[in-house]
Amino acid sequence: MLFPIRCFSCGAPIGHLWDRYREGVNSGRKPGEVLDELGVKRYCCRRMFLTHVEYIDELLEFYQQRVQQLRKAGEG
Repeated sequence: MLFPIRCFSCGAPIGHLWDRYREGVNSGRKPGEVLDELGVKRYCCRRMFLTHVEYIDELLEFYQQRVQQLRKAGEG
């Protein structure tokens, strides 16, 4: 879903770093190097970045399909 604003374990604010992390990884750099550069030292915070899966776009696709189905059902 959406990246959390704070680490679930220690409560450190990390949400502001997500875009820079994603840009660094997408440019071909290793995730660990990007996290080191961003100053993310705690393993609990690093876990938040390394295990995050963005699937909001997939959920929105199903939502849009369902809305279309409901509109068609209402017309008929």
